[in-house]
Amino acid sequence: MKKIVMGSLLVGLYITIFAHPLFAEETAPHSDTTIEKSEKGHSIGFKAIAAALAVGLSALASGLAQARIGAAAAGALAEKPELVGSVIILEAIPETMIILGFVVAVLIIFVL
Repeated sequence: MKKIVMGSLLVGLYITIFAHPLFAEETAPHSDTTIEKSEKGHSIGFKAIAAALAVGLSALASGLAQARIGAAAAGALAEKPELVGSVIILEAIPETMIILGFVVAVLIIFVL
């Protein structure tokens, strides 16, 4: 668990440092020192980071939840094979976190 937290912190730090050049585009020579802003004044780079974190962290949490549910489901199915329907439903529930994270990312990019 400690490795996952440290890895995600390092990835977040890397994205924070190097995200702006990735989303930069050529502008007129007189505006090289300004940060490109969207209609409402938010930096496009920060919006991209927030959207990536919304999807990435929800996918990470969903993966951890599905791993634990899958391990428990394998043990339950070994003892009672008639629980297949319940196991499939329980495996699908964490997927809603990724869908909600994607919706939040779309709202961040297009509404904010």
